[in-house]
Amino acid sequence: MSQVYINKTATFYPNTAIANNEMEQYLGHIHGRPSKSKHIVLRNNGIEQRYYALNTQGEPTHTNAEITVQAIRNLFPNNTDFLTSLEFLSCGTTTPDQLLPSHAVMVHGLLPETSHIEVVCQSGSCCSGMHALKFAYLAIKSGEIQKAVSTGSERISKLLQSNTFEEEAQKLEELNQNPYVAFEKDFLRWMLSDGAGAFYLENKPNEHGISLRVEWIELFSFAHQQESCMYMGCEKMPDGTLKGYHEYSSKEIVEQSILSLKQDTKLLSLQIIELGFSGLKDILAKHAVSVDSISYLLPHMSSYFFQGKIYDILQKNDIGIPYEKWFTNLKHNGNMGAGSIYTMLHDLIETKPLKIGDTILLAVPESARFSYAFCLLTVC
Repeated sequence: MSQVYINKTATFYPNTAIANNEMEQYLGHIHGRPSKSKHIVLRNNGIEQRYYALNTQGEPTHTNAEITVQAIRNLFPNNTDFLTSLEFLSCGTTTPDQLLPSHAVMVHGLLPETSHIEVVCQSGSCCSGMHALKFAYLAIKSGEIQKAVSTGSERISKLLQSNTFEEEAQKLEELNQNPYVAFEKDFLRWMLSDGAGAFYLENKPNEHGISLRVEWIELFSFAHQQESCMYMGCEKMPDGTLKGYHEYSSKEIVEQSILSLKQDTKLLSLQIIELGFSGLKDILAKHAVSVDSISYLLPHMSSYFFQGKIYDILQKNDIGIPYEKWFTNLKHNGNMGAGSIYTMLHDLIETKPLKIGDTILLAVPESARFSYAFCLLTVC
C-alpha cells in the first residue's frame, strides 16, 4: 500500500478575534438579561478569545462552506494549480449550512478550478474532521488516488445568538417561570468558535521542506454503551433517548429551541476523559509505540478544565506524557469542534522547530455519544 503524507496545512478564521468581554455584543442577551453562567463557564474553560462569522450587528459574514473554501485556498495562497489536479475532497463538520445538499458538495461548488472529483461528507461533531482525514488517508493508501484535501470546520455562532432562544424565554416568562434558558443550552454559548482548517495529502513527501507521514489513524465509539451527551435538533428524554425535531410541530421547535446545540454537562464530566484516553494504552501497544518516543501531544479539549484530567488518566494508565510535550491553541483560537485539530497541527508546524523523526500524536474526543480519534504522524 502507498504511504500517505500531509504535505501542507492551512487555516482560516473569519473576521478578527473576539475577547471575552465582547462576546455578548455579537451573541446578544437572551430576553434582555445577561447570562448567569457566562462568567463561570469562561473561568473554567480558560478561553480568552475566539472567532465569529458575524459582524457587530449579529449579521453573518461567511457561511461554513465559504470558511472551508478559504482554508483550502490558503494551502497554496498564490497558486491554484493544485486544485486542477485534485482528485478527492473530504470534509467534516458539525454545523453544515443546510441539511441538503451536503456540506462537502457545497464546498466543491465554490471551487470551480477543480474537476468532477470524488467528494465525501463526514457528519458528527469533533471527530468528523478526523473521519474526513481518515477517508482521504485510506483513499491514497489504497492506491486509488494520489492527491486529496481533507477539512474540518465549524460555523456555530449563528446558533449561539440570543434570538435562537428568545421564543423559549418569552414562553417561560408567560408561564411565570424563570426566563433563563436551561444550562445545557447556555453552557455552549461560551464554549464554541468559528473557523476551518485544511490538509493537503499526497502519496509522496514534499521535495523541499518537511512532510508529516501518517502512520495510523484509529477511531472508535462507545455509543453501544453510552447515551447521548451533546445533541442538536432534538430533545433528550428522561430515559436518555432522543426525540428528533421531526416529532415536534414547527411551533414547538421554536418555543423549545429544539434546533439549538445542547450539552449534558454531568455526563460529559463523568465519561469523556475516562473512556477514550484509557483506550489509548491499547492503541499504542497495538502499534508498538513507546509513549516516550512521542515528541508532541495535541489534545483537542473543549476546556482547560479537562487538561489535568487527561494528564491524570494518562498517568494512571502508565502512558503519561509530560506537559512540556503538549501543544494546544485553545486559549487564543477557541473550540472549533471539527476544525480544532486542523488548526492545532497547523499552528504547531508554524511555531515549533520540528525535526526529522519527531512524532506527533493527535487526540480528539467527541462527547456527542462518546467517540474518539487518535492519529500518529512522523516528521520526515
